[in-house]
Amino acid sequence: MEKYLMINGIKVFFDNEKNILEVIRKAKIELPTFCYHSELSTYGSCRLCMVEVESMGIIPACSTPPSSGMVINTNTEKIINLRKIVIELLLANHDRECTTCQKSQSCKLQTLARRLGIETVRFKNVVRKTDKDLSTYALVRQQDKCILCGDCVRFCDEIQSIGALGFVNRGSKSVVCPSFSKDLELSECVYCGQCSRVCPTGAVIPRSEVKEVWKALSDKNKKVIVAIAPAVRAAIGEVFGFTRENGTEAAGKIVTALKIMGFYKVFDVSFTADMTIVEEANEFLERIKEGNNIPLFTSCCPAWVKFVEQYYPEFIKNLSTCRSPQGMYGAIARRIMPNVLSVKKEDLVVVSVMPCTAKKYEARRRELANNGEIDIDYVITTQELAIMIEESGLRFQDLDAYAFDMPLGFKTGAGVIFGNSGGVTEAVLRNVASDITGGEYDESEQFSFVRGDDGIREAKINLLGRELKIAIVYGLKNARQILRELKTQKRKYDFVEVMACPGGCIGGAGQPVYNDLATRKNRTRILYENDKTLELHKPQDNPYVQKIYNDYLGSKPGSKKAHEYLHTHYTYKKRFKESVKISEKNSKGLEVNVCFGNHCMKKGSKEILKHIVDYVENKNYKDKVNIAASICLEKCFSAPNVKVADTTISHASNESVKEAIDKEIK
Repeated sequence: MEKYLMINGIKVFFDNEKNILEVIRKAKIELPTFCYHSELSTYGSCRLCMVEVESMGIIPACSTPPSSGMVINTNTEKIINLRKIVIELLLANHDRECTTCQKSQSCKLQTLARRLGIETVRFKNVVRKTDKDLSTYALVRQQDKCILCGDCVRFCDEIQSIGALGFVNRGSKSVVCPSFSKDLELSECVYCGQCSRVCPTGAVIPRSEVKEVWKALSDKNKKVIVAIAPAVRAAIGEVFGFTRENGTEAAGKIVTALKIMGFYKVFDVSFTADMTIVEEANEFLERIKEGNNIPLFTSCCPAWVKFVEQYYPEFIKNLSTCRSPQGMYGAIARRIMPNVLSVKKEDLVVVSVMPCTAKKYEARRRELANNGEIDIDYVITTQELAIMIEESGLRFQDLDAYAFDMPLGFKTGAGVIFGNSGGVTEAVLRNVASDITGGEYDESEQFSFVRGDDGIREAKINLLGRELKIAIVYGLKNARQILRELKTQKRKYDFVEVMACPGGCIGGAGQPVYNDLATRKNRTRILYENDKTLELHKPQDNPYVQKIYNDYLGSKPGSKKAHEYLHTHYTYKKRFKESVKISEKNSKGLEVNVCFGNHCMKKGSKEILKHIVDYVENKNYKDKVNIAASICLEKCFSAPNVKVADTTISHASNESVKEAIDKEIK
């Protein structure tokens, strides 16, 4: 028997929809909401999706499961007035400098205020002005623009398993911030930026470098070169109202726009993606042959690399030593292009356009610097590129398409599909299969079995005289699951591709903001179609890659020169940077440190801390014990953890900590 709802007098059938909201959207009605995302758990805090249900009254659509025969009205006078009051209350506690807000064009609060006809705010503005958190190169936090929807908190916890942001205080004093209200740089953040993607306002945004790039372009003594990442061409059209163009056309329009702005040369990061594949495939073959440090983890995603460095240092040796395509572009641009372009090294400004906020962090990593000097001067996102196009007054959709500059403008399809989850794996397999068969394999096959939408995908293939086991992962929570199972030997792989963002780079936080999976799928389609239209699909067939190797890198992948330019190393990045003291400091007192990392908080460290404070006071130990809280004690999977003197108590309880304190004092 078919199930249905009566929505505004229209019968709408439903099947597996988990709540009324999804059925209403199925009826092509867009209920307003801040806190509902299909990717996240249902939170129900904003109360904007209230509907009137016959015999039930006014209820939230996002947290109410559908029941056949329900009679629903989505727009009664009472509901409309309730929504207006909610928006007005939010605006009364909000920084309303909308014209200067970077999120202005995609701000949900602004959109809903206009959509609901808010003409005046009847409540006094009580916003508390706060300083911007400018501690990272990747992101900017502005507390007075937060509406407490919790989207950033849930994404960081549920999809990325990081927990860098959380709620503090209650009632009107509630805020969202990192542990101990510290700056983002002192938290466990990996700079994936997905918090900024789901944030409906401008409380978290990518940090802009547009002004710095314009300043460089205005300097007549400088030659500014730029390269765009594969995923950028798949999303830039969304800003200007067209989404069905192919990647080649969009890329060509970007080239034209950048040339008009004054960029000296415009290159394609897909070229250095080809180089990354060549090096990574060579590294993979060597590791398989030697049987060392298997599985090989891809290292193209800087948020994933930082995740491993922070949480799983024992797996650092499994990370590919190859630089990411951006890292290789920086090395080639800084060390080779001055000679190719006949430009003085000090007069060359290197810019990249990326779909990702973590790439801003990556460009400043000391491991990618050359004698202390960074290779890439500025990293702008797809969003920032769109801003520059608009600032230039260009009608982007009407621009003619021009080709990239050589030599770093020629690419194969393998380099282009890097932007999709599974693209790196497919590209490496094309390379490896071609090498071991002497180029004789069905190129039309293209190893498409590694493609898909699932956050964890597995594949097997017979190559190198054996069965290779492969995993393709996106989302760091999924990556954590894979690492745990590798650690306990529940799973075994030879090759693992990980990207932090859902869908891969096409879903990066630097891309135009999207709220539905159809947009992400369209971007994926564009890159695969772009691959089909190119003549070459294997990176080792790229003649300009071969020329770079012959002229500058010792003629073949894995050479000494190639390692110097195109490889790097990674190190353990301890997350515990400082403690927050809870009690007065006594230089001779017993040190008791409670872990407030994400895992320990979930397992009750906050309650243990309260118990310790009460116990120390009741036992008159106040002058003998120094109590502090730490961002992390680096033992996440034995949570909760408490350090008493030099001993860390894992799986701590109130009783075990009390016993340890008594023992040390006695």
